[in-house]
Order: sequence, then C-alpha cells, then structure tokens
Amino acid sequence: MRALAEVRPLLDVHSLSVEFGPAGAPARAVNDVSYSLSRGETLGIVGESGSGKSVHLLAMLGLIPCPPARITSGSVMFDGTDLLRATDRELTHIRGRRIGYVFQDPLTSLNPVLSIGDQMTEGLRRHLRLRRAAAERRAAELLDLVGISEPALRLWQYPHEMSGGMRQRVMIAIAIACEPELLIADEPTTALDVTVQAQIVELIKEIRKTIGLSIIWVSHDLAVIAGIADTVQVMYAGRILERGPVDDVFYDPRNAYTLGLLQSLPKGEAAEKRRLTQIEGSPADPSALPAGDPFAPRNPYATPRCLELMPPLRQVREGAPGHLVATWYDLKAARNN
Repeated sequence: MRALAEVRPLLDVHSLSVEFGPAGAPARAVNDVSYSLSRGETLGIVGESGSGKSVHLLAMLGLIPCPPARITSGSVMFDGTDLLRATDRELTHIRGRRIGYVFQDPLTSLNPVLSIGDQMTEGLRRHLRLRRAAAERRAAELLDLVGISEPALRLWQYPHEMSGGMRQRVMIAIAIACEPELLIADEPTTALDVTVQAQIVELIKEIRKTIGLSIIWVSHDLAVIAGIADTVQVMYAGRILERGPVDDVFYDPRNAYTLGLLQSLPKGEAAEKRRLTQIEGSPADPSALPAGDPFAPRNPYATPRCLELMPPLRQVREGAPGHLVATWYDLKAARNN
C-alpha cells in the first residue's frame, strides 16, 4: 500500500468536461481535459481568456454554481478521493485544509467588512481547531512569512487599507495557513506591477521550499510560468493542446498555438521599435466549436484533417515522454519547408 501511495499522483484529472447554457445549444467551456500532478510539482497553465483555465479548476473544487454550469463528464482524483463525487462535508474539509486557492482579484475575494485577522483566523479555527488567541498568533506568523511588516497590527486592518500587493500577500497567507498539500494560484499577479509580480513569484518559491507544496499556477504571462513552473500546459477552447517540461515546450513548441503565444512576446530592446506578432483570427466560440481542432481556423499549418477530427495528445518524440502535443501536422517540419 505504501508503494502505491508513493506512485499515485496527488491530483489526477480524467476526461473533465464542463458546459454552460441550454442543453440543446451548450457553450463548452472545458472539453475532455485530462492530466496529473505529482507531489512537489509546479504546473503552469497558460492560454488566452476563455480557454478553460479557471473554469476547470473552480469546477473540480465545487466552486462554480451548477446550474448554470454542468459537469457532463470526468473524474478528479485528489489523493484517492474523487472531488466531483465528494459530499459537501468532504469538500469543506479538503478546501482550505488540503487545497489552498488564491483567487484572481484579492480586492473582491477578501470580505470588505471583516478585518484581515477575522478572515485569516476563520480557516485556522475551523480546520486546525485553534482557539482565538492561538489562531491570531498563527495569523501574525503567516503575515510575517509572506513579507508583511508589523503583522500583529495588520490583523486589525481592513482590505481597503492595504495596497494591491499587500492584499495579494494576505490571500497567499490565507491559502497556505493550514499548510495544504496543493496550492492553486489563479492569475495571482495579473493586477500587480512588474516589481511586485517578481516579489510574489519569489515568495511562492520560498514557501514551496519551506512547507512543501504542489502548485498549479494559472497565468497569461509566459515569463512568469517560465520562472516558476516545472511543467507547462497550454489550453485553448477548453482543451489541452500541448503539455510538457517548461524547457521542452518553450524552446521546442510543437503546436501552432503555443508557437503563436511565444512569438507574441516582446523580445529585448528591439521590441519597442516593432509591432508585436499577433495570432490572426478570433478565439473559438464555445457554443459553436468546430468538429476538429478548435485552433485550426486560425492555424496556417492546419491540414484538412485538422478541420474534421480533433487530434489526441500524443508523445512528441522518443526520449521526451513528458512532452505531449495535440496535432495532425508536424510543426517543426512545416516551419522548415
């Protein structure tokens, strides 16, 4: 049994699909998503808005209203427990205690009428059964851990009295308060300036070393993902189009969408003197997805088969077992021709 526990991934998502709207004409936000996360691994998830990054994470933790959403298929095994079939009581124990979640906007995620201390001690008292004084001491220690000065005084402040960077640090402190096994950070640096972004990324790295964490980091910023993730997963129209070790995917992309994202990044000093490369066309309509590869209408390398049939994720080449891509074409060969 011990050997099985060591081999089993911490998180195993299998064929997860989520849709919205009427059953006769649904908007498919997540389409047959499957992946696993090992203990201690940091997974970066990238893709443009509407690609299903946040929706599938919220759905698997029971944080998305059903209806209007519908989970039409799949399983999400977290350390042997299927989160999609767990009871409310089981999910309440897992969320906050074993899985921490940092939401996109700390200003709207934090309760404006409760002090920082009240919001931080709630989870500590619920999950760890700490008395109020002990919970407040632990909350102050957490604020100090995430780099907030005078933590004991900050407990009495309200969210509006803090800067965006400080609020984000508070959200991280709440998420790690019970030393969870998995931390989900949903675009935690989007609204912050570059300097604060770098501080938050370094903070998460240090916390990962200190308490040991598996991390899922969702972002539009490929540079942030490159700096923090072990594995990167590229999503488009609710599907995974490419997945693999960060260096493999970023230096040897095999899906045209991944290539388009990488080419759209500004490059050095010359970036100020040229137009950024853009991906032609518009994002796929989730209520009218094509039969084949959803990126095919925007893909200059697409083949007729791409328009008719969705390719499965497959290994890119021998010797790179972790690098998977969903294509019917060979991007490397097509670019060389």
